[in-house]
Amino acid sequence: MPRFYFHVVSDTVAVVDLEGSELATLDDARREAVQDARALMSQAVLAGKDISARRIHICDEQGGILLIVQFAETIRRSD
Repeated sequence: MPRFYFHVVSDTVAVVDLEGSELATLDDARREAVQDARALMSQAVLAGKDISARRIHICDEQGGILLIVQFAETIRRSD
């Protein structure tokens, strides 16, 4: 099973995932990244911060970026 790494990136800093997660597919990794982004934004909102400009780089074991998940794109907007 492939291992995916989820690096949280802002304009000034990156938090590197050193452990990664074994998941069956890139779609599974994307779902996990969306859940992680939502959880991090929820905590930030409670602290009065806006981190919606951050993103998660989903990388493979060689460090190549497979997909970028923008935090702001994980929010369902209701009109």
